Amino acid sequence: MKARDGRILIDFMRGRRVAAVLSLLAVLTAIGSLATRGLEFGLDFTSGTSVRLGFPDTAPIDQIGAQLDGAGYGDAVVVNFGSDRDIRVLLPIDPGIGAANEAEQAALTGEAIAALLRDGIDPGVILLGSDYVSAKVGEELAEQGGLGMLVALGIIMLYISVRFQFKFSVGAVVALAHDLLITLGIFSLSGMEFNLNTLAALLAIIGYSLNDTIVVSDRIRENFRALRKTEPVDTVNISLNQTLGRTMITSFTTLLVLFSILLIGGESTQGFAIALIIGVIVGTYSSIYVASNVIIFMKVTREDLLVPVKEDAEADSVV
Repeated sequence: MKARDGRILIDFMRGRRVAAVLSLLAVLTAIGSLATRGLEFGLDFTSGTSVRLGFPDTAPIDQIGAQLDGAGYGDAVVVNFGSDRDIRVLLPIDPGIGAANEAEQAALTGEAIAALLRDGIDPGVILLGSDYVSAKVGEELAEQGGLGMLVALGIIMLYISVRFQFKFSVGAVVALAHDLLITLGIFSLSGMEFNLNTLAALLAIIGYSLNDTIVVSDRIRENFRALRKTEPVDTVNISLNQTLGRTMITSFTTLLVLFSILLIGGESTQGFAIALIIGVIVGTYSSIYVASNVIIFMKVTREDLLVPVKEDAEADSVV
């Protein structure tokens, strides 16, 4: 395929039907896995004990994790909070303990971990507090996070309907749902832990994917108005080629940062980085093959995107 100036263009839309089938299969697989296997929720969404500790200097996260693992706390998750001298240790709690003993169990666990770290790492470790996190709190967090994503998708659909056109809003929302479902499906299939950091990454994926889709949609709208005799499929192809450089550079630089976080950020940011890496890759694909595919499927035309002429302007032109 060639542009008017003779440049060779990538014919993205030639494979749109194959891409549609692959996307549909991926989404159905993700939904099936979520329905049958579910997600491996972390302690943010299940019952457990949260122990807060303070160090005189920067807390050595890796050393703390190794110390806890050696003492039999292999399921412990260690993260910084507030500053690099304060940490939070999340541990599962014995489900057989009665409700009256949960707070006491959390306090005893906190004291035991503080004593362990004072003996093995730093005698200046201070126990700042220990709390029991109930499964009910986790359920509320999951519900609020899911509701937040649905509200975000609804607002996005409304915004793009006003900013562009209704058919573009359908394409954008379908692309976002595609990205989120595939990301969740990969976490379900792989058994990776899903925690609050991962939930935050899903919300970030919405923002990243939406930004890319809006850039492509804006160029498609401009070209539909400018290229009057060009077929819709060719107009979309030209628009995708014009935004390809920007899309690839943005995705590449974002992935560089995310892989850096994944490699040196430690266990606490692992889920966040992995979710965003998946989201960036799938989001780049969806802005080309999902959102644009939906626009073509809904038979968007140049007339759909024409700026409406005001009645006063029509009257002035007649006079």
